[in-house]
This record gives sequence, C-alpha cells and structure tokens, in this order.
Amino acid sequence: MDHYDPQQTNDYMQPEEDWDRDLLLDPAWEKQQRKTFTAWCNSHLRKAGTQIENIEEDFRDGLKLMLLLEVISGERLAKPERGKMRVHKISNVNKALDFIASKGVKLVSIGAEEIVDGNVKMTLGMIWTIILRFAIQDISVEETSAKEGLLLWCQRKTAPYKNVNIQNFHISWKDGLGFCALIHRHRPELIDYGKLRKDDPLNNLNTAFDVAEKYLDIPKMLDAEDIVGTARPDEKAIMTYVSSFYHAFSGAQKAETAANRICKVLAVNQENEQLMEDYEKLASDLLEWIRRTIPWLENRAPENTMQAMQQKLEDFRDYRRLHKPPKVQEKCQLEINFNTLQTKLRLSNRPAFMPSEGKMVSDINNAWGGLEQAEKGYEEWLLNEIRRLERLDHLAEKFRQKASIHESWTDGKEAMLQQKDYETATLSEIKALLKKHEAFESDLAAHQDRVEQIAAIAQELNELDYYDSPSVNARCQKICDQWDNLGALTQKRREALERTEKLLETIDQLYLEYAKRAAPFNNWMEGAMEDLQDTFIVHTIEEIQGLTTAHEQFKATLPDADKERQAILGIHNEVSKIVQTYHVNMAGTNPYTTITPHEINGKWEHVRQLVPRRDQALMEEHARQQQNERLRKQFGAQANVIGPWIQTKMEEIGRISIEMHGTLEDQLNHLRQYEKSIVNYKPKIDQLEGDHQLIQEALIFDNKHTNYTMEHIRVGWEQLLTTIARTINEVENQILTRDAKGISQEQMNEFRASFNHFDRDHSGTLGPEEFKACLISLGYDIGNDAQKKTGMMDCEDFRACLISMGYNMGEAEFARIMSIVDPNRLGVVTFQAFIDFMSRETADTDTADQVMASFKILAGDKNYITVDELRRELPPDQAEYCIARMAPYNGRDAVPGALDYMSFSTALYGESDL
Repeated sequence: MDHYDPQQTNDYMQPEEDWDRDLLLDPAWEKQQRKTFTAWCNSHLRKAGTQIENIEEDFRDGLKLMLLLEVISGERLAKPERGKMRVHKISNVNKALDFIASKGVKLVSIGAEEIVDGNVKMTLGMIWTIILRFAIQDISVEETSAKEGLLLWCQRKTAPYKNVNIQNFHISWKDGLGFCALIHRHRPELIDYGKLRKDDPLNNLNTAFDVAEKYLDIPKMLDAEDIVGTARPDEKAIMTYVSSFYHAFSGAQKAETAANRICKVLAVNQENEQLMEDYEKLASDLLEWIRRTIPWLENRAPENTMQAMQQKLEDFRDYRRLHKPPKVQEKCQLEINFNTLQTKLRLSNRPAFMPSEGKMVSDINNAWGGLEQAEKGYEEWLLNEIRRLERLDHLAEKFRQKASIHESWTDGKEAMLQQKDYETATLSEIKALLKKHEAFESDLAAHQDRVEQIAAIAQELNELDYYDSPSVNARCQKICDQWDNLGALTQKRREALERTEKLLETIDQLYLEYAKRAAPFNNWMEGAMEDLQDTFIVHTIEEIQGLTTAHEQFKATLPDADKERQAILGIHNEVSKIVQTYHVNMAGTNPYTTITPHEINGKWEHVRQLVPRRDQALMEEHARQQQNERLRKQFGAQANVIGPWIQTKMEEIGRISIEMHGTLEDQLNHLRQYEKSIVNYKPKIDQLEGDHQLIQEALIFDNKHTNYTMEHIRVGWEQLLTTIARTINEVENQILTRDAKGISQEQMNEFRASFNHFDRDHSGTLGPEEFKACLISLGYDIGNDAQKKTGMMDCEDFRACLISMGYNMGEAEFARIMSIVDPNRLGVVTFQAFIDFMSRETADTDTADQVMASFKILAGDKNYITVDELRRELPPDQAEYCIARMAPYNGRDAVPGALDYMSFSTALYGESDL
C-alpha cells in the first residue's frame, strides 16, 4: 500500500458513480451481497477478536467500521468517540470515510448519516468500496490490475481444465467448476476433480466452499442454492469471494518460491562443502603417500652384491611403472577438482576455497617436486652403485688372480734365501750360487711391478668401499711384508756370497746365459698367460674391437717368441752336450735357475692353448656387443618417433585450445576424442618400456642413436596426459561460466577471437602490449602504462579502470572488489579475474539479502524463525542442515527455540562466520 496510486484508483472507481440503486434492491443480489460482505468483514474482524451479525446495524456506531479499516490496512485511525449519541456515531463513521478517502478512493453519494441510519444500499456500497480498495485494487497480473488483473489470474489458473471458461464474475461461476479448478490447481490433494460433473452445480459449489472453509481458511461467503437459483449471480459478491482465493494462494506461492530459493542456495552450499571435503581427503592421501615414498627414495644404504642392487633397480622400475602413474593421475585430478570448486564458488557468489594449511595446490606441487628430485637422485645412485659393484667385482677378481700368481711365485723363496749351502760348496758351486742369486734378483725385480699392481688394486678397492676390504687389506699387507722380507733376505744372501766369491771362481756361463734368458722369457709367458686369462668389461663395439686388435697384435709376436724359446732350449741342449762331453758333475740341474726346458715347453703349450680360448671369448663378447647395438638402434628408432610425436601432440593441443571451431561443446567433444586417440597410443609407450628394460638388463648405459631417454619419454607422456586433461577442464569451466553468467556463444567467440588475434606467436598467452591491445579492442580504456611491463593490472591500475567505466570507487568499495578479484592478495589482477568480475557484476545471482528476505517470508515477517517452520517449509535434509547451523535468536521479540536466520544468511556468502 506504500506504492498506492490515487489516480489509478479514481480511474477504476469512476464506473461506480453510476451505482444502480434499483438493481441493488433486487432481493437475490442483496441477499448474496449481505452474506458475502458479512463473511468477508468477519474474516478480518476475527483477527481483532470480534465479528458482525447484521451488516447494516453493526456498523452504525462506526466503531467496528474503524476497527475493520485498522485490521485490513495495518494503520491506526484517529481515536473513536465512545458516546452513544447520534453525533458521536456520525463522527466515528466520518473518521472511517475520511480514512477511505485518504487512500485515494472517491466516495459517491455515501454519507455518514446514511450509514448511521442503517441504509442497506449505502452500507453495502461502502463495504464494496472498501473491498475494491483493500482486497482487489492491489491485485496485479502482467501489467493489469484490480478487476481485469483478477479475471486474468482466474483465466490463467483454470485454462487447463475441461468445461471451465471464465469470462466474467457472474454466470461463468454458476456451475461451481471454476471454484473447484482454482482449488485443484493449487492444492490437488483436496479435490478429486475427475469426479466432478458440469450438470451438478450444487455439489460442485458446496464441495468448493466446504474445502475452502476447512483447509484454506476462507469463510463461506455464499450459499450454493443462492448462486444456482439466480439467473445472474451478483458480480460484486463473486469478485469478493474469488479475491479471497487469490490472496490465499498467492501467499502460499510466495512461501513456495522462498522455500525453493533457500533449497537452491543450501543445495549449492552442501555440494561445495562435499567438494571441499573430497579435496582435503585426496590432498591428505597424496601428501601421505609422498611422505612415505621420499624416505625410501632417499635411502642410500649400499648393497654388497650385484644381485641385491639389481633387485633394488627392479623395485624402482615397479615403482615407476605401477605405483607412480596412478598418483600422477590423482595429482592431476586434484588440480582439476580444485579449479572446478573455485569456479563453482565464484559462480555461486561464495568466497574462494582456502584448503587447510599445507594442502594448497602449491604445497602439493612442492611436495611432488621433492619426490621427483629424490626419484632422480635415487635412479642416478642406483646406476652408479651398479657400475661401482661391477667395477669392484672385476677388481676383486683381478686382485685374487694376481695375488695367487704372486703367492705361488714367492712360495719357498724365503726358505731358499735362508739356506747355508754356500758354506760347504765348492768354488764352482759358490760361483754358481752367486750367479743363481743374481738371476733371482733379476726375477725379483721383474715381480716388483706385480706387487705394485696388487697394492694399487687393493687401494682402489678401499677407495670404492669394497665390502670385503679387510680380507683384501690383510692379504695385501701379508704380500707386502713378505716382499720386504724377501728384499732383506736377498740382500743378506748376496753379502754372504760376495764374502765367499774369492773362493768360488768357476761358473757355467752357459747355465748363466740360460738362466738370464729363460727367466724373462718365463716371465713373459706368465704375463701372457695372465693377460690371456684376464677378464674384461666393455660397453661398446669400439672397445671390443680395440681388445681384438690388441690380441691380434699379441698373436703376431708369437713367431718371434717361439724363436726365443728354441734359442733358450738350444742353450740348455748345449749345456747337456758339454756335460756329456766333458763328464762334468753338475748333478743334472742348472745351478742358476729352477726353470727347466720341460717347464718352458709346458708353459708355451699352455699359451698356445689359451690363444684360441681368448679368440672365442672375444668373438662371443663381440656378438654380445652387436646384440646390444641392435637394442640401442631398436630403442633409438622408437624413441625418435615417439618423442617428436609427443611434442607434436603438445603443440596440436595448444592450437586446439586457442582456435575457434564451433561451440564450446563441439570443442569439448573434439578434445575428448583427441584424448581418446592419445590414450590409444599407450601400447607403444609400453613397448618402448619393454625395450628399455632389455637395455637396462643388458647393462647398456648410453645410446648414441637417440637423444631421448626413457625418462624424457615418461615425463613427456605424463605432461601430454596432464595437458589434455587440463585443457578439457578449462573448456568445461568456460561452459560453466557461460551458462552461469548467461554469456552467449557469440560473446565467447568474440573474447576468444580477440585473444587469438593478439596472440601473434600462438603461444596461448598474451604479452603486456598484446594484453593491452586486446582490452582496447573489447572497448576498455586502459590508460596506465604500468600494464605494458607485466601484462596485469596492479591495484591502482584496476581502480582507475573501474572508475573510467562508471564505478564509484570509495576506499571500502574498492577493497571489497579487490578481495573478489584478488583473493590471494598478490597485488595484481589477471585478465581472467577481471572478466569474471565484470560478468558476475552483470549476472543475476543470489545474494545474502535475497536469501534473508526468503527466510523472512517463511517466518511470517518475524525477525526469527522456529524449528517447526523450517521443517514445515523445507525438505527434511535441508531443514536439519539449517537447524544444525543457525545460532539462537537473542532479540527482544525472541521466543523459546527462536533461530537467527539473518546471521545464517550472511554466513552463507562469507560475510560472517557460519
């Protein structure tokens, strides 16, 4: 009533100036109006605890008339006169008529005296005027009001019903189907409309009136017999009755609308809370897995055997193939869920979601980076440890072989050097002993290199942390101590022999020459046997070819060595000949050396046998290296195809994300088909993984046929899957934004076209100058040069831009806008955030005030709401949701159990704590 237009009321009331006084005297119509108007007045007076029995008598003193106006208007009238005299009654009626006139109603031929005198015509006319003003005038349906609006409302509500055709407020209602249709349209459970018959108007009318009185709180204003028995029912009575139906159902419709709005808001809030809980759980699980995995990857406890290290490498391969890929998908899904949640919160006008401390997307990425760093270091350590153990095994075997040869050579040497044979020897024997000792010294010097090699190998084993270093060190120390002792004994024996040298003059030069030539030749053969039996480790064709070449060069020296052998044997034969010729008593042995021709021949034969074995070993190793080379080429050929394929797909995804082909749904379908084609490529990645496993099992550490490693391919593949998933998510979020904000496909195409036009390098991003030009092309005037530096707007730039577009930027208002577009307080505004803000400012979204107003309707205009009202108006789960979260209401008008829906509404939108 605050927006009441007096002119409009006067225009509508003008026809009432031609009040048909004769027609009003029609007994049937007068009876209908008496009953209807009396019931209508009592429906309001009972709110004040009173009622009327006779309409022309009970309003004569003006008291109940003034009370009626106060009830229906909600305003206080002037204080009534309590006297019983006629003048007091006229004064009270005049106060009521003045109040009616103050509402813009023009009263025609109705005076206070006629009402006080009990004039039925004037009293009914006055009540009709009140009904028009307070019950019918405010009815508005599609820019029509009062009688026309009420008629249009009836026609709309009864249009679907058979045998109902509302064209007026008299004969269209005689059969009662119109009243029944109105009730069934709003409360179908109250009337079985299918059982009603047009030829039974009395039953139809009584059914409608009884149901309205019992369930809708609409008093029975007419008798069915009066309507059926009248050729043309009274229009004013019918209008009054129908207006009661309008007000009854319009209030229920408002409550239903308010309940629906609250349900919608609560459903959005519940969905968002579930998404937040899901994000927190997924983030916690992923961080826990990373926390458990990193210590395993950081464990650098070395193993003592190659088999144990190979098992660790196999465990690491299982981790890369089986355990990590699902976690990569979880991490990608986590980021997608986070972006989708933030988009939904932004579209529903909710504050941005801030995960628990340590569970931000950046925290996940940091933890993931630590995992990959540990993973990279672990793999490098594994390979280095395998190389180290391989080297250690080779060195240990070489140490044992050389030590065994040396120990075999030194066996008995100390006892020999400690003999006192020279004390009883003849001169010739002394000479022989001296020469023999010289030969021994030569042999001792020849073995110096082997001793140094043994010590060097032991030192290298210690530096490489060989697990059996104590036994190696003990054996090496024993050899060195023995070697020092041999040197000391050798020096002592020489001194003894030199003391007796003058006593010994004879020496067999041939034996001496034999010994001198046999010893180095023997050492050469022992070295050759050692080299021919020496193990080797190669990793390339070139290395095995180098060994083969060295072996061929050794074989080329065998003829000369054979000549030397024959020469040495010739010397021995000559000695034998001299002994036989001159019958020299030499006891059949060479005093200068223990090397016999038989031993030389035996070692020579052994060397000849070792040469073809070495040939066979080199051939087998050459074949193995050829197989390794085939593995390298096979892996390289596939990697050189897959690597560029991944790069090409990454570039194609980039182009798809910035090109415009059809609607966003078309682009989304295209991307999903594209994702399917990428996933179908997975068998080739698996095949490459198999080839890579063969390479690792063959201990191949480099590959000159490709620059791609398996790690490069894995990372590229994971990035490709992540990129296509993120691109699909971006398009889905664009669809969410478009649908929620009402942005047309043409607008989305315009935004994308402008972006693509200025993205000249097709990178998917805009530089500062490109960004500025793009904004200008869309109609924005960005005047601050600071944007040329960063491609973003800082706080002052953004504020100036908003002011230039018509926003009133007070400090508080600007702070509010900045909290929306920059929730993380970075001090900059991205282009996407700016577009989101502008689209939200122009979109029709729910607000805290709207939700508060809806709750107020459900509460019957009270400042609080009760548990019973919530459970009556809302679905059970959402009613309990409100009850659990609403704070008690503490206002002056509070009642037991009152709940504060105002603070609850503001909390839904982040304006206070829930």
